[in-house]
Amino acid sequence: MATRDDIENWLGQIALGDRASFSALYSATSAKLFGVILRVLDNRAEAEEVLQEVYMRIWRHAGRYRVNGLSPMTWLITIARNAAVDRKRRRVAIPADMSAIDSESDSGPGPEQRAIAASENARLSDCMDELDEGHAEAVRRAYLDGETYAELASRFDVPLNTMRTWLRRSLLKLRECLSR
Repeated sequence: MATRDDIENWLGQIALGDRASFSALYSATSAKLFGVILRVLDNRAEAEEVLQEVYMRIWRHAGRYRVNGLSPMTWLITIARNAAVDRKRRRVAIPADMSAIDSESDSGPGPEQRAIAASENARLSDCMDELDEGHAEAVRRAYLDGETYAELASRFDVPLNTMRTWLRRSLLKLRECLSR
């Protein structure tokens, strides 16, 4: 399993054009980023396309990452989530018979991936329970359902900056909880 230092080092090397570091980063992070994208899009084929776009962005913009004490995975996940939300907004309606064909050919995760996911889901669920109920719902809607800050602010009837603060503070609490 890659450490924070590994990922930060790979990003630094990628900024210099190091393909081996890019390959290592992809191997260490692609499953997680794919999961984030798939949760937003709920379409495996489309999620695979977006994942490719995400790694192209990472290749081009790795030099923008700044070591700041926060997890580099947060930076990568933000890129993936934003790309998925962008794609979801641009989405063209697919005929019902085409989506049925795509879903039949999808292969699900294997037993090991399901066990790891279940363990991670349980930890995350426990940490989400520590958040205020409204804040937890806002985090779910933003990062799992792909709702924008503006949509959430309207839904919860709070100013946009308040929603941003809710989400930022909630993510910090989650990070702290998950690091215990």
